[in-house]
Amino acid sequence: MKNPSCIDHVDIQNMDGRYRNNFINSLSGYKSANLIGTENNGLSNLALFSSAVHVGANPPLMGLVSRPHTVPRHTLENIEATGFYTINSVSKTFIKQAHHCSARSDRDHSEFDFSGLNYQRLDCFSAPFVKESNLKLAMKLDDVLHIKRNGTVFIVGEIMSAYLPQEAIYDDGFIDHEKLSTVCISGLDSYHTVGHSERFEYAKNTKAPSSKFS
Repeated sequence: MKNPSCIDHVDIQNMDGRYRNNFINSLSGYKSANLIGTENNGLSNLALFSSAVHVGANPPLMGLVSRPHTVPRHTLENIEATGFYTINSVSKTFIKQAHHCSARSDRDHSEFDFSGLNYQRLDCFSAPFVKESNLKLAMKLDDVLHIKRNGTVFIVGEIMSAYLPQEAIYDDGFIDHEKLSTVCISGLDSYHTVGHSERFEYAKNTKAPSSKFS
């Protein structure tokens, strides 16, 4: 790898818009790929998000970033209207169908219909799940935070239920996403499968960390 180039703030501002979007979205590296399921007034919606992030474990909170609400944002509008939604991890068996859900569509044209993914109800939860997903979360809206600088919206939700195979959960609670065939996203349209590398014991400043299973 050659010595790094400095791409400064002026360079970024002078980039072509589409090039800049790809460049900035790729800087954060691998991100989780999830389909967000919502429903309002009998109309279902399924949207691809790469911004799901852990917010806290007690209470169990997760966050999502929604783009500025300058045009209709069906996922955000449905979440604010109903207070409920689902997070469905994307597996390598349905990457193409998941990516299809990033296409713009009218409110009455459900992504479930044109993507080929199957609508699923679980335990009478009011928002739809993706049947093909190996990890599904039932979410209740907790907070909506507006980012002043660029108009994006940070959605914070509480995990009400988690659905996944028991064999993917280790004795200490760790979830093995390799067993779930979970994929991740880099940039806006590049999907990756990631193999296991290493787990370490709890870090202490008195000694170098050792392998979790050594």
